[in-house]
Order: sequence, then C-alpha cells, then structure tokens
Amino acid sequence: MIRSDWQHPPEIWAGPIGDWKQLTHANGNLHPKWGEVKNVSWQSDGFNVQGWLLYPRDYSPSKRYPMVVSIHGGPAYLNVQHWPEDRFDMSVLSALGYFVFFPNPRGSYGQGESFTRANVKDFGYGDLRDIMAGVDAVLKTVPVDENRLGVAGWSYGGYMTMWTVTQTNRFKAAVAGAGIANYQSYYGQNSIDQWMIPYFGKSVYDDPTVYSKSSPITFIKNVKTPTLIVVGERDGECPAPQSYEFWHALKAQGTPTELVVYPGEGHMFRNPGHKKDLMERTVKWLNQYLQ
Repeated sequence: MIRSDWQHPPEIWAGPIGDWKQLTHANGNLHPKWGEVKNVSWQSDGFNVQGWLLYPRDYSPSKRYPMVVSIHGGPAYLNVQHWPEDRFDMSVLSALGYFVFFPNPRGSYGQGESFTRANVKDFGYGDLRDIMAGVDAVLKTVPVDENRLGVAGWSYGGYMTMWTVTQTNRFKAAVAGAGIANYQSYYGQNSIDQWMIPYFGKSVYDDPTVYSKSSPITFIKNVKTPTLIVVGERDGECPAPQSYEFWHALKAQGTPTELVVYPGEGHMFRNPGHKKDLMERTVKWLNQYLQ
C-alpha cells in the first residue's frame, strides 16, 4: 500500500493488516509546509458528522483568520488525512494563512451504508446542512473570521460549491471546479449517467422534478458570492457546458465571476502547467475576496 498523512509524505508499506512495515524512504527529505490538523466532529439532524480542520502554518490564537471549506467529490467518497496532491488541493492555503475545513457530510464513506445513502433523492439539502453545522462548530472553537469564509470543490464538490452559493450568502468567495449546474441538462451530456438512477430514483425523463429541485440553476437568482468556475474542455464526467451554464447565468445577473476552460483536459488534469495555473488562479481569487 501507499500510505501518507498531512505530516508524512507517501511511502510504500507492506505486511499483514495492523502490522504494516515501511519499505521505502523515497520522500524522507519532504517536510510539511502547512499547519497541524485536528479531527473534528459535530451533530447534524441526528447524524454524527466528522471532518478535518487544517490550521494555518504559523498559527497564533491571538489572530483572526479566513477559512475555506473544501468539499470532496463523489458524492460517495471522503476526506482523509493525506499528503497534499498537486491538483486542486486546498491544503496549500494553510501555508498562506488560512484555516482549511474538510467536512465529510452525509453521502460520504466511512460511517456505514445508511450514512452513505442518506443523500438519496436529497442532493444538496441534508449534506449542506451537515457542512454548515460543521462550519458553525468550527467557529466556536478557533479564531476564524466569519466574514471571511470561502468554499471550493471539484466534481461533486464543484456541484456542492455551486449549490452552496445559491442557498446561502455566508461565503464571500467560491471556486467551483468541474461542477454540475443543471441536473436536467447534465443527464443528457455526461458519459457516466449510470450512477444517477440509484440516487434520483428514476431517469430525468420519468421524473424531471427530482432533478430540478437539486439543480443550482433553479436557484441561480440568489447568488451574490463571487465565483470562479474552472473545468477541463474534454471532461466527460462533469462536462464543460455545465460550467458555461452557471457562468453565463452569473454574468447575466451581474454577480462577479470568471470562467476558465483548460484545453485538452478531462476530469483529472494531466498537464503540469495547467495544474499550476489552476492553483494559482484559485489562490488569487480567494485572496482577492478573503485576505
């Protein structure tokens, strides 16, 4: 297995479960450039919800800091302790003076089947309540400036970012990566639509209402949050027209927004220059509104 956490870079380990032995030391010269991490938990709608809170690198309890909420993809996925990756990993913000909150709301793996299935026919509603309850729990324990909150995510996290800014104005900046703006149009655009019926119950042609009620575009007139939208040109999982649609609507109503489409890229970027540009644009956008 390849094993890492926020304090230890990836190395290869092997052995019986519970008795792993480290085989490589290829990354022993790497050291964290971010702060400490804490496991946090809170209650939401009767659920026990968990997440990770990454502190600013040079943390001082006497200062107040901005915070970015990083929402994972999936939705059946989870945030775990990990050495930061090179594409759209918000851990880098810790070195720039941010708290970074990685929640695992309902729909995530790690807490049993019923928890993972708790967002069926309910995309955006219960999971956002879980996330916002987690934000409130964090605000009670660390010196985060509630007027400098940001939100970001990729794939389902990009959808949840789009959804979040249609449901609340608490966030002052957002970055939506490879998001989904309109589940009704998305159904006929994407290349992986087999995943949708187990979540929505029926196809969009048989029950368009269940798709509409969880679509950010349905509530687009509520958005006041400045939103950067980024996507790969050839993304089959979350096609670029979804990002165009969200950007076009924000631009038409005067909400600050930018759209960046990366040529030749799919859902997972491969060009190192594009990965670097993506993170630089993300940091610049968040700094503009939160620092």
